[in-house]
Amino acid sequence: MQLSFMLCIVDRRRSEAYVSLCRSLGLPLTLSMLGRGTAMRAHLDLYGLEATQKAVVATVADGQNARRLFREAKRQLYLDIPGNGIMLALPIKSVGGGKTLAYLTDNRPLETQAPPAGFEHELLVIILNEGYIDEVMEAAREAGAAGGTVLHAKGTGARQAQKFFGVSLADEKEVLLIVAKSTEKAGIMRAVIRAHGPDTPAGTVTFSLPISEVAGLRLLEDE
Repeated sequence: MQLSFMLCIVDRRRSEAYVSLCRSLGLPLTLSMLGRGTAMRAHLDLYGLEATQKAVVATVADGQNARRLFREAKRQLYLDIPGNGIMLALPIKSVGGGKTLAYLTDNRPLETQAPPAGFEHELLVIILNEGYIDEVMEAAREAGAAGGTVLHAKGTGARQAQKFFGVSLADEKEVLLIVAKSTEKAGIMRAVIRAHGPDTPAGTVTFSLPISEVAGLRLLEDE
């Protein structure tokens, strides 16, 4: 099916404009989450800066609305210009039930389209114990990552993990989102796992998701 999980990562002060854009297109489900950028604490202190406050806005859109959302986000929020945010489309493989599908698509028939042969970018999702974000991000940067966005989370299942790995994993978690070229993804993941894998104090769990379309990464693409 041509249905995508859309993510937009922007400064918090601009997030409401993107939410309003989703609302204007009639998208039925929009979620806003608070996060922060990954500038190193030492760099922030050196220049007297505060950590960048981010918002991650998620919605679900069919092919037509996804194209409209990209087009209007570029036109109104200038998301095709680096520094104004990042917008991603993650293909959805399946949906739980006909009623859910009808809700997410406003009961419209979905376009049919052959899946892409490959993906130029992927979204790295790194889940780690709270307090190790600088170290994990440093390992990712050394392997080529340009930056990331951090979300705070509450974990469960720590007791089972402790039995399996023999280490203490905290309930307080952070989720690090990194957009990377597909050709660089494996190297970044290896670097994070080697330095801060599940059997370390950081306790990272790392996986990646394909990105079918992206806006706001022109500098990354030109490197």
